[in-house]
Amino acid sequence: MRKLYEKKEVLFAVLWIVAYCVVMAPIKGQFGYGSIWWLLAMIVFAAGITAFVRSNHLEEKYGLTGFPKDMKKYLFFIPMFVLATGNLWDGFSLSYKGAELIIATISMILVGFVEEMIFRGFLFKAMLGNGKTVPAIIVSAVTFGIGHIVNLFAGQASFETVMQIIFAISWGFILTMVFYKSGSLIPCIIAHAMIDVFSLYGADNELADWIYIGATIVVAIIYCTWLGKMRNEKLEDI
Repeated sequence: MRKLYEKKEVLFAVLWIVAYCVVMAPIKGQFGYGSIWWLLAMIVFAAGITAFVRSNHLEEKYGLTGFPKDMKKYLFFIPMFVLATGNLWDGFSLSYKGAELIIATISMILVGFVEEMIFRGFLFKAMLGNGKTVPAIIVSAVTFGIGHIVNLFAGQASFETVMQIIFAISWGFILTMVFYKSGSLIPCIIAHAMIDVFSLYGADNELADWIYIGATIVVAIIYCTWLGKMRNEKLEDI
């Protein structure tokens, strides 16, 4: 794995993404988020990524060495965190109960870590290392969104999947730009986990869902344009 990473870093990232999609889609379709099998699979992916990063001392490269201490310089995280609460805008309603809710919640936290690492960490940083900033941002964001097409194979309706892809691409741009501008992946992992966890606790209201999708698209355009004009911060105190 180390040799592949050193010689073909982009391919290394793509293989992680493919493996994640191929393994997790059927598990989701057959068992759902509240299943112990889904949780175990997520633990395996999270543990594998963590072991690789730690054994090769890549924490700094992937922005995992800590949360920025001088938060006054990183107030631009706020819009991302506010938008991440969108699944709760239409009220509360539990998707699972009891042990299944606990399993699903832990799983969604792990999803935030795993998906940020493979899309923002492995893929984005690999392409960024080739000196292709704009293509790296676009590919990371769009690939993240298109990756949700696997939900079709999990039994999800086609229209719902298309809207989820558009929603995910918008979030992909937000998360990629925040990572690029701050150098820290931790805020992105937290925001991603918030979105997924809150989806388990939010009510299912079609109008509110459309408002959230629309707000995400508009905010992504404005937010990413603004972030694009900011100079990159070097995280010295992390």
